[in-house]
Amino acid sequence: MSESDEKLVNVKIDGREITAPASLSAIQALWHAGYPRIKSVGCLEGVCGSCRVLVRRAGNSEVRTQLGCQTLIEEGMQVMFLVFPRPTHHTYKLEEINSSWEVQTKFHQIFPEASRCRECRGCNSSCPKGIDVMRGVELAAKGRFREAGELFVECVMCDLCLTACPELIAPNHVGLFSRRVTAYFHTRPSNLIRRLEGLQRGKFKVDE
Repeated sequence: MSESDEKLVNVKIDGREITAPASLSAIQALWHAGYPRIKSVGCLEGVCGSCRVLVRRAGNSEVRTQLGCQTLIEEGMQVMFLVFPRPTHHTYKLEEINSSWEVQTKFHQIFPEASRCRECRGCNSSCPKGIDVMRGVELAAKGRFREAGELFVECVMCDLCLTACPELIAPNHVGLFSRRVTAYFHTRPSNLIRRLEGLQRGKFKVDE
């Protein structure tokens, strides 16, 4: 079937009335309507995560967060592309962490707000990939970086979880840190590290 034979639907994207084939995604519908492709952004540069959108379907008052490249347009759909700055308050260099024994302490220095999670599940609700984001943050805060990193394998760094977090935890960056340190170090068991930290603080009695 040629493009001219495809069913056309009317949608509103960023306030613009657009008519395009129903087989197109939201971002493809923009291109189909003649809006320019911006080079060096998102998937055009090989890095996903730049097409986060709010979507409301016809006859439904619910607004959902999705990815514009994965959302097929429907008759009467309203789409709004979200643009917001990436966080700059979490910076670190793995080579400055001397050993895996220091990873957990360094994590809490970089992400001090991670231990203040309210368990509101806003991050889970906003994630377009269905990741259990809140669980990942919880695991990382406990030093279980390998498990946390595995949860974030599908993360595309769209920052929607950060936007939904009242504590500005930047859960996606927590996940990225977890994956990086797991690969960079042969991370030791978190319960052993916590035990050693407790000994250093005099929390446990040591018989000599």
